[in-house]
Amino acid sequence: MSLVKKFATVGGATLGSRIFGFARETLMAAALGTGPMADVFYAAFRFPNLFRRLFAEGAFNAAFVPLFSKEIEANGVEGAKRFSEEVFGVLFSALMIITIAMELAMPWLVTWIIAPGFADDPEKTSITIRLAAVMFPYLMCMSLTAMMSGMLNSLHHFFAAAIAPVFLNVVMIAALFYALWTGADPLSTAWYLSWSVLVAGVLQLAVVYFGVRHAGIKIGFRRPRMTPNVKRLLVLAVPAAITGGVTQINQIIGQAIASGKEGAIAALQYADRIYQLPLGVVGVAVGVVLLPELARALKGGNLKEAANIQNRSIEFVLFLTLPAAAGLWVLSDAITRVLYERGAFSAENTTVVGSILAIYGLGLPGFVLIKALQPGFYAREDTRTPMRFTMMAVVVNSALAISLFPLIEERGIATAEAAAGWINTIFLFSTLVWRGHLKWEWAFARRTALLLVSAGVMAVALTYALAYASPWLTPGSHLLQQMAALAVLIAISMLVYFSVAFLIGGADLGMIRRNLKRKPKPAATRGPDV
Repeated sequence: MSLVKKFATVGGATLGSRIFGFARETLMAAALGTGPMADVFYAAFRFPNLFRRLFAEGAFNAAFVPLFSKEIEANGVEGAKRFSEEVFGVLFSALMIITIAMELAMPWLVTWIIAPGFADDPEKTSITIRLAAVMFPYLMCMSLTAMMSGMLNSLHHFFAAAIAPVFLNVVMIAALFYALWTGADPLSTAWYLSWSVLVAGVLQLAVVYFGVRHAGIKIGFRRPRMTPNVKRLLVLAVPAAITGGVTQINQIIGQAIASGKEGAIAALQYADRIYQLPLGVVGVAVGVVLLPELARALKGGNLKEAANIQNRSIEFVLFLTLPAAAGLWVLSDAITRVLYERGAFSAENTTVVGSILAIYGLGLPGFVLIKALQPGFYAREDTRTPMRFTMMAVVVNSALAISLFPLIEERGIATAEAAAGWINTIFLFSTLVWRGHLKWEWAFARRTALLLVSAGVMAVALTYALAYASPWLTPGSHLLQQMAALAVLIAISMLVYFSVAFLIGGADLGMIRRNLKRKPKPAATRGPDV
């Protein structure tokens, strides 16, 4: 299967998850708006989500996949099974200890880290503590899910791992439907949502477990032992966990600052959900597929193949995210109104969330490029360098968020996150080029400049078209009218962007065809050790 087809497989499954995510957030906006219970639920949910990224997705996609791939190459599926059982025993035991410790420490964590701005409201603090305690075991389910997803990706079984997140949105939507149907008050709705998160975690774990069984590996429980492979995994995983959770680290810093203003946490979450669509569909697809592909090429000694995979992935990211960024900047208010403005979500909320979304849009290409650049380090078992850059980005984010929040409120936090993302991207890209792991191509630089021009032309055309579509996008317009107008604007933007990009040479149909048909090359020319 070609690289682009693999991106499409994972991206398609992720798109399904993100569409359900939109439905979930639309119901959330109708049920809770940006009121106090929305703030409380999102504050409580952010904490297990942070640890999921730190200890699960970041660590295992970065550290486990290359080692698991190496075991398959060296010792076959049986060796990979033995390695995965060693890791499972240690991971399960560590997660159990972490979960118990965090449950006991939850009052302190909520008061000082998760939502210090709630300190003046004992009721909000108490509810946040209890909701977070219900949802924290979700971390354990998702960490084990991430491990098994890494196994599936290494075995080139991408779909089950990519489709599993759909179940979180489906179960939460069911909880919201029940709450709206029964006329539940905001507090009861928050409780239904919290329990639905835990149920969804169990379902996601079941999906990937059966996926691994279907792929031919049965995982048994082994007594936790620090074998050489497990020690190597931990050496790689600790910095990778920090690196992989950079977005969540920045968001929890922003949340702690935003908790000082009612409605700010919920507004940031609603905007975050919208830009997560292109970030998830493109970024997650590239990150999931690229790491095992690079690891395979490097282990086989195909250095030219590895460089080509990396460059084409970056080009793919820019080709899709530059127009998405321009579209989010121009259409931020319209998108927010169509998706959220009903029930408890007011026109004033639309203005706030739309302004945050526009800023997130500017940071979108940087956020996705991070997903395409980090595997260049991880595939070479270097997790420390991205960690250093991540820590620099966290410092920048914290300083900017603290400085800008008193001036421009939620928009300051979004600005800080976008700036930190671009700084991280610049560090990663320049280091890969300096080390010779990423080949500088002037033709690629020229195409990037032309894609920027294409996105600029698209933004101008979209601004012009938006003026004509405004009567159908007013708050008083019928929802179907608003949706139709937004769909036409998006269609126009796509038509303009792709037409200009292909016309002026920013994109090339022949190159896309070759990538669709490209098959992995056999190990041939072995270069120097990397």
